[in-house]
Amino acid sequence: MLCLRQQTLQPFRAHRQTSRRVVAVRVRCAAGAPTVVVTREHGKNGKLMAALSKHSIQCVELPLIEHAPGPDRDRLPGLLQAGAFDWVACTSPESAAVFLEGWRAAGSPKVRVAVVGGGTGEVLAAAGVTPEFTATKALGKVMGAELPHIPGGSDVVLYPASVKASTDLQDSLAAAGFSVQRINTYNTIGISTVDQALLQQALAADVVTFGSPSAVKAWVALVGLQAAAQKMNVCIGSTSARACGNVGLPADTVIFPDAPGIDEWARCVLQGLQKIGKLPAVVA
Repeated sequence: MLCLRQQTLQPFRAHRQTSRRVVAVRVRCAAGAPTVVVTREHGKNGKLMAALSKHSIQCVELPLIEHAPGPDRDRLPGLLQAGAFDWVACTSPESAAVFLEGWRAAGSPKVRVAVVGGGTGEVLAAAGVTPEFTATKALGKVMGAELPHIPGGSDVVLYPASVKASTDLQDSLAAAGFSVQRINTYNTIGISTVDQALLQQALAADVVTFGSPSAVKAWVALVGLQAAAQKMNVCIGSTSARACGNVGLPADTVIFPDAPGIDEWARCVLQGLQKIGKLPAVVA
């Protein structure tokens, strides 16, 4: 696994719009430990926090995004019932949760589901739906290139997407000979208001992590570009890393794994802490 710098996409080498809801910050404290801010929506930071806690890293949980229904959400059950597709494509844990909601409303029809990565597949498996395809790398363009055609099928992929999702998966599927029916079933919204006293704890952290472009934008809107640029910014993947560049964060402060995933994300956090001298050069 490589962690990449946003500027050059070369390996970073180390030795081993908005809601007005006010959110709280949860802190796991360890005296003298490096501090990392985790910014996914409430209830979805646990895996990253657990991975970092193995290295005695203090985590400040500051949810910066939440999800809302998209304009096409009500269409999903009917489309699932009609079954005029070979695959349903799920590209994130949230998309899997939205799919399951529509699937149950449709009467739990038999469908063939493809997922972008293991985390998305786990959400489905926990509900009794076994993915029949998982991409070798958790990227939309890889998923589209690898998805198999079904002999005698329609070559149609139903894609319940985020309003803000890029066209990477659609473009890759089209290049591979599929027709894509994209429906925007949910939206990712940045949270604009947090408890100011607790926000100071996040501002004192060494690293901020981002799981989506919306979280990047929400953080910079909250604290300002100057404050955000003083942190190491560790993203789950290249899409969030590009968002960091788009808002003006210095490229040498942005790190992301070549393949998205919790373990890879956590390893990049460790390497970011090494880079700024907050961890020894070797992390077991």
